[in-house]
Amino acid sequence: MTFLSKRINNLSESQTIKMAKLGRELSAKGIDVINLSFGEPDFFTPEFVKEAAKTAVDENYSYYTPVSGYPELRKAIAEKLLRENGLNYSFDQIVVSTGAKQSLANAVMCLVNPGEEVIVPTPYWVSYSEMIKLAEGETVFINATVENNFKITGAQLEAAITPKTKVFMFSSPCNPTGSVYSKEELADLVAVFEKYPNIYIISDEIYEHINFVGKHASIAEFDSIKDRVVLINGFSKSYAMTGWRVGYMAANKELSNACDKMQGQITSGTSSIAQRAALAAYQGGLETVNAMVQEFKSRRDIVYALLTEIPNIKVNLPDGAFYFFPEVKAYFGTSTGDYKISNAEDLCLYLLNEAHVSTVTGEAFGNEDCIRISYAAAEDKLRDAVSRIKAALEKLS
Repeated sequence: MTFLSKRINNLSESQTIKMAKLGRELSAKGIDVINLSFGEPDFFTPEFVKEAAKTAVDENYSYYTPVSGYPELRKAIAEKLLRENGLNYSFDQIVVSTGAKQSLANAVMCLVNPGEEVIVPTPYWVSYSEMIKLAEGETVFINATVENNFKITGAQLEAAITPKTKVFMFSSPCNPTGSVYSKEELADLVAVFEKYPNIYIISDEIYEHINFVGKHASIAEFDSIKDRVVLINGFSKSYAMTGWRVGYMAANKELSNACDKMQGQITSGTSSIAQRAALAAYQGGLETVNAMVQEFKSRRDIVYALLTEIPNIKVNLPDGAFYFFPEVKAYFGTSTGDYKISNAEDLCLYLLNEAHVSTVTGEAFGNEDCIRISYAAAEDKLRDAVSRIKAALEKLS
């Protein structure tokens, strides 16, 4: 018998981290691996943000911070939400955490009791189901398909609701599909939530600025349900600050107080230096963000054109984030040499070992027929990677 807890033994390993690790192991052997598995911008943090961090060090921001974050940062977040999203939150409804992942985990742990159900549209970000598992909740999946741009309808949502439903959890723009819900599509979901006043909505908006369809729409914009929305966001994607680990949530006061209490027993406040850098990011405007988004859009268009040239895969044009989520099930049951492709994980391992391109199995995101491809890489790398993928797939029969 193992001495480890059932809790940790029941937890799955992150497939994105696993594939990145396998890619690094091949690279360490001198193999030229193109990593399209990791979900982070390949840009550097803006200079003005880095300068703010250096200044914070010099000014001795080296002490514990309030658990929920510096008041000035929380006020800047509230101002941003009002300015950019038309959302009115007081600063004491904001909890700053060590990345948006911790904000999500705080919300799940503070909302979900053992046996309660959390509805999650698939595909979904890999950690959602594991967070629900840690809270001893039950995940109820709603399958969305490539034909519908991986988005669900209000009718699908209502069909999944039971007396045990406590939370609905989703992302827009979505990781792994890049799907973006419009204001009208969100209204379709809101019409259902209005019938069920005991359901909370966790809205993961970390890719907010990386969208190619115009102004971001948040489900928190609907006054009828706003008090039940837990808005999750952060600095990692928009400002290329993944390693700084600063995220936040905005919610009603009772829930934000509960998350402050939860966080106080686990990590306390996030890094003082990182918080000062985040403050500078929100005070510095969107110029660097917009330039990065334009580059991502250019890459998206290039990769989409290349992927549509590959036979037997089905791919849609994503409206946000920096991922493609092509359906590849036509290759299941094929083989070449010692390689036999039974599922998406087999295909990912084949592409890694044969094409030396690292991707992630769609099974990790709740769809076993797809794989995730990140286009957070330089254009020449992306062209080379898709060319390698195409050549490797042509060998399968």
